[in-house]
Amino acid sequence: MKKIGEPSTGEKVLRYLLLLLVLIITVGPFLWQLSTSLKGAGEDIYTSTPQFIPSQPTLNNYSQVADAIPVWRYIGNSLLVAFLTVGGNILFATTAGYAIARLRFRGRRIVLGLFLGTLILPGEVTIISQYVTVRDLGLADTLAGVALPGMVAALNVLLMFNAFRALPQEVDEAAVVDGATVAQRLLRVSLPAVRGTLAVVAIFSFIQAWDDFLWPLIVLTSPEKYTLTVGLQYLSGTFTQDQRLIAAGTMIAFIPIAILFSALQRSFFKGVEEGGVKG
Repeated sequence: MKKIGEPSTGEKVLRYLLLLLVLIITVGPFLWQLSTSLKGAGEDIYTSTPQFIPSQPTLNNYSQVADAIPVWRYIGNSLLVAFLTVGGNILFATTAGYAIARLRFRGRRIVLGLFLGTLILPGEVTIISQYVTVRDLGLADTLAGVALPGMVAALNVLLMFNAFRALPQEVDEAAVVDGATVAQRLLRVSLPAVRGTLAVVAIFSFIQAWDDFLWPLIVLTSPEKYTLTVGLQYLSGTFTQDQRLIAAGTMIAFIPIAILFSALQRSFFKGVEEGGVKG
C-alpha cells in the first residue's frame, strides 16, 4: 500500500532522470576535460564520433605543460595568494561578523546594510578603484596586491554574522558575568561553535582566489609573478592546436581545489547545514 506523501514510480523515474541530466551538465565537461588530458598524440580528439575513454592513455601531456611554462612557480604564487586570502577572510570576516552580531554599538545596522549593499555591485564596478588603491600603496605587480582586495569579502562577513547571530545570547551573558573579555568570548565561547561556517568561508575564499583571472592579470606585469590561471594562457598561445595540453593545465589547476574540499568536506557540509537550519 502506498504511503501518504510517497512519490509514485513515475515521479521517482522523473526525479532520477532530472538528477542524471544535472549530473551530465555539471560533471560531464570536467570528465571530458580529464579524458582529453590523458589522450595520446596519436588520438584524434576532433573526430565526429568522440571516444570518452582514451585508447592510448598517457601522462605525457602533464609533463609537457611543465616544460612549456614554469608551472610549479605559478602554483606557488597561486598558493601564496590563496593562503593570504583565506587567512585574511578567517581573521577579518570572523571579527567583523562577531562584532555586528554580538556587540552593541552605534551604527551597527548601517554597517550591516553597507555589507549587504556591496553584494549588489559586481566586482568589475570597483576594479578600477581597487587598482588605484593598490598602486598608491606601492603593491602593484606584487602578490600581496593581488591578495589584498579579497582578504575580506562581504559575503564571508555575512556568513559569519549569521553563524554568530544564531548562538544563544545567554552564553555570552554568562561569559560576561564570569568576567570574560570580548576577545575571550570570541575565541573560547563563540568560535568553537561555528567551525563549520569557518570551513565554508575558507573553501569559498580559496576557490575565489585560486580561480581569479582578471584581477591578477591587471595587477601583475612580471611573468615570474603570474598566478597559475594567468600563466596557463601561454598554453593557448603556444599550443593553439593541441587541446590536450590545455586540458592537462586545467586539471593541474583543479587538483588543489579537490584536495582542499576533500580535507574539509565534512566541516563544509556541517557549516552549510548550520546556516540553513539556524539562519
